[in-house]
Amino acid sequence: MIDRVALLRLIRTEGVGPQTYRRLRARFDTPEEAQAAIPALARAGGRAKAPFVPKPGDIRRELDRFDQLGATLLFMGEPDYPKLLALLPDAPPMIAVLGDVALLHKPIVAVVGARNASVNGCRVAADIAGELAAAGWPIASGLARGIDAAAHGAALRTGTTIAAIPGGLDVVYPPEHRALQAEIAERGALIAEAPPGTAPMARHFPKRNRIIAGLALGVVVIEAALRSGSLITARYALDYSRELFAVPGSPLDPRSRGTNDLIRQGAHLTESAGDVFLNLPNQPGALFADSRLAPPAPGLAEPAARLDASEAEFDRARRDIPGLLSASPITVDELALHCQFSPSVLVAVLMELELAGRIETLPGNKIGLLLAP
Repeated sequence: MIDRVALLRLIRTEGVGPQTYRRLRARFDTPEEAQAAIPALARAGGRAKAPFVPKPGDIRRELDRFDQLGATLLFMGEPDYPKLLALLPDAPPMIAVLGDVALLHKPIVAVVGARNASVNGCRVAADIAGELAAAGWPIASGLARGIDAAAHGAALRTGTTIAAIPGGLDVVYPPEHRALQAEIAERGALIAEAPPGTAPMARHFPKRNRIIAGLALGVVVIEAALRSGSLITARYALDYSRELFAVPGSPLDPRSRGTNDLIRQGAHLTESAGDVFLNLPNQPGALFADSRLAPPAPGLAEPAARLDASEAEFDRARRDIPGLLSASPITVDELALHCQFSPSVLVAVLMELELAGRIETLPGNKIGLLLAP
């Protein structure tokens, strides 16, 4: 059995995002070997100083804190890791769960929407979430104010719910949801990707949103402005080939412009839980048969690439690829279309650049150039 201290140490190493973690694990036989290779990989990407690596004692203290909280840790590749979540190209290498882990293996529907929701929006969210939960579907959401809170509350009254949060398991956000967060941990499941004690920051919310979309067979959006976190979740749902549902609203209400636009683009017009039932996959296993969702293995080709590609080709890729990137993220597929390098060379150099702190990997299989401060 792989040492969890070594696994978590690799996950917490500076520059090791979800995709780089997957590539490192595919390329090296053990997490210890991957850890030992990181300084050289970062230097190849242009970094003079080795990335920060937490000490084993720090990782043991983090694991002890998870034990104190009563959390269950699910590492990618382990049997209890949620199968739908594992299909994501940027699936979290580890999630910590307070509550019923078995809920993560049931067919799940996500319900998300505006924080500054209207009374009617909250009522619709509660009606849909309550009816779905009563039928045995756990409701996933983000524990935010407004629509999220209404969906969680209704689901707890009729069934159960799952909350993915942007900070640590022991951090309550927003503060007024302390009792709700505790009830979800007791009667449902609370999920965090961050270490204990992590305060939510703006960059954590998109990561939280991709977990919500990744766990669910379908995502219901209620009241979302054109620029909102709920629409980020909706985009992830489309990227991950989940069913997308949107509740229409008044064209005079800015909170409905995003949902109305989703319907215009093909989301299921949704007025009740019945509309959700009619359009969910008959068999959750159908998603696993979708070739577009086959678990990506961007690092699997790298050992052969190291043997077949010349060092001159790698040097050229290291020189040219950053020039194709900007601070505005693009997908790896888009980058591949605009460069002349093989996929194996491309992912190898992207791993080096991320470890060097020159690029960042974002949810949705996107990458962006990190500009020097």
